[in-house]
Amino acid sequence: MPAPVERRHTGATLPDLFDWMIPDFPAVPTLRSGAHTIRVEEGMTDGEFTLRAELPGIDPDRDVDITVEGDMLTIKAERTERTGDKGHSEFHYGAMARAVRLPAGARTDDAAADYEDGILTVTVPVAEPGSEARNISVRRPSG
Repeated sequence: MPAPVERRHTGATLPDLFDWMIPDFPAVPTLRSGAHTIRVEEGMTDGEFTLRAELPGIDPDRDVDITVEGDMLTIKAERTERTGDKGHSEFHYGAMARAVRLPAGARTDDAAADYEDGILTVTVPVAEPGSEARNISVRRPSG
């Protein structure tokens, strides 16, 4: 008896076809893998929120803008297309952005950002929430 054939769908056919038909369509990240988005990793360690963003080929001094408004951290970047004959290119050019919600207690005034080997790392200290219990007295109207 022959071994069963196992088919595995990688999802690559539709994005390749979509890129070929409409290469500059910006707002379909579910159909186009990584279309003008910034891929990130985030986590908490030792009272510090860390966000790592994949930004290869970007000049952080010229092409990256990091802002905090309320509890939202926003990273904006732009990859400029180089002129000249490239032949075939699958690089994504243009503006990219990503916003993430910061955890409660984030001390945004102490945030820092570093860029190394195509990875932007933003760290934001987070204040420990008060863990001491306290009693709250109940008031009654005087009368």
